[in-house]
Formats: sequence, structure tokens, C-alpha cells
Amino acid sequence: MKLLAVSDQRLPHMLNADFLRQNYGDVDLLISCGDIDGDYLNFIATILAVPLFYVRGNHDTNYSDENPGGVDLHGHVENFKGVVFAGLEGSIRYNRGEPQFSQTAMVFEIVPLLPGMLIRRLVRGHGVDVLVTHSPPWKIHDREDRAHRGFRAFRWLIRITRPRYLIHGHIDIYDQREQRETDYLGTRIININPSRSLEFNHE
Repeated sequence: MKLLAVSDQRLPHMLNADFLRQNYGDVDLLISCGDIDGDYLNFIATILAVPLFYVRGNHDTNYSDENPGGVDLHGHVENFKGVVFAGLEGSIRYNRGEPQFSQTAMVFEIVPLLPGMLIRRLVRGHGVDVLVTHSPPWKIHDREDRAHRGFRAFRWLIRITRPRYLIHGHIDIYDQREQRETDYLGTRIININPSRSLEFNHE
């Protein structure tokens, strides 16, 4: 299964229907890792005629049931063509905005995912195939400034459930030599900001 993941930045060429069809016409699913307006997501999903799965970023305060539509992955698990996804929205709390969480509050956001992920790890070896987040884990791809610190709870979740992949946004990369992919305890962590096509197969 092939997916297109986007986050954080509106790219002008992604609003060109011919470009999308020529370069991403074979994708099966659109994933948003947050901080992208609903109109942008709806345009891409409509042109490619694919479902949308998403988590909200810390700037996604105007989403509704209709916009962007699709499946909000936050706090639950979805199976699509045999590939199992789960999601966690938001960033570290740095002001009064939403969705933002303290380090402790994110632990409580994770709790609803644990039963299913732990059972699946026992049966299949991985809690999910793809964990979709807006923010990265603590000290993996994150930044030192307050707004871009990662979540400690994500490292804990990886440790006990071992997802095959974690894909995230939130962190802009201006130096192309900077690391975008990291292996941590067998989980491949990928910064997809602003866009990335990926292929996944269920085990």
C-alpha cells in the first residue's frame, strides 16, 4: 500500500491537479500529520480520489466534521487494506491554544490506545503498523525551543508497543543534511514535513 503524507506547509505544486495525478496517482491513502488547512487536504484527496486519515496539529483550531472530513485518528486505531494505523494529535503546551498538551496530559491521551496496541503486539509483534503524530518523540527530531519539544510519552509508547513506523510533522527542516529518519527500538521514525510518499505492507 502506498500513501502520501503531508503536514505544516502548503506547497503550491500540490494544488496543481495535473502534478498530483502524474506524481501521486498511484497512492491509496492521504495522511495528514497536522498544521494543514482542511481545504488543502480536501483538494488533494479529491483529485487523487483517496481516503484521508489525519491528526490535528497545534494550529488546526478550525476543523469541523465536514472540513477536512476523513478519519480523525486521534486516540483510536484504524485498519486500511490490512495496514493498521493509530494517531495522536497536538504539540507540547506552550500557550493556551488547542490542541496542546503537557508531558503528563499526553500520557492520558495515550491510555485509550493501549489495550488494543498491547494485544496486537503480543499477537503480531507490533502495536500498530503506522503511528501518526503531529509532534515527534522527546529528543528525536525535536527542537530545544518550548513549542517544538517532543513528547516523552511517545518514547514510552514505542517501548511497550513497538509500532513499525511513527510518522510526524511539526518540525521544519531547512538544512537538507539534517536527519529525517531515525530507528528507535525497532520503530522507524520519519519526519514527513512537508510531504512524503511512503509504502507500507502489513506483516
